Amino acid sequence: MIRARFAVAATVVTATIYASAMLAAQATAPPMTSVLAGKKITPPQKGEALVEYTAPVTKAQAGKNMVVTSIKVRNQSPAPIARLQIAETWYDASGAIVAGGKGVINGLLQPGEIQTIEINTPYSAKMKSNNFNFTHANGNVKPARVKTLEAPAAAGAAPAKP
Repeated sequence: MIRARFAVAATVVTATIYASAMLAAQATAPPMTSVLAGKKITPPQKGEALVEYTAPVTKAQAGKNMVVTSIKVRNQSPAPIARLQIAETWYDASGAIVAGGKGVINGLLQPGEIQTIEINTPYSAKMKSNNFNFTHANGNVKPARVKTLEAPAAAGAAPAKP
């Protein structure tokens, strides 16, 4: 008798679970919509990227024993540049490495976009000369030094008066 009651209880539980699973399967999920629908995505530059930069401005940071170098950069590549990085290496009078630092643009530098990278380096009295190495997340960078970087004029804007 106990076996019969157990069998009936097991059958009822199984039927209930099966019925609820069938009802859940019949419910339709809302349609999936793309987050990027209608947006144009350009993949980041692979390999060598072209960057223009202005003369670095190096200043001692008072009270913090740091040297801060600021460099304005513009992407001249046809695609965005991911994680543009500039490594600065400082040398003493004999050419030995004294100190170094890195500055990074997190994210993407869009074509034609201008940003400033700051490089913080610990100060040393032996610092005499420095060197810069440009890289990005997907390759090397071909830097070109220019006198100034001007933002491109907006389409349809009147030219500036002299």
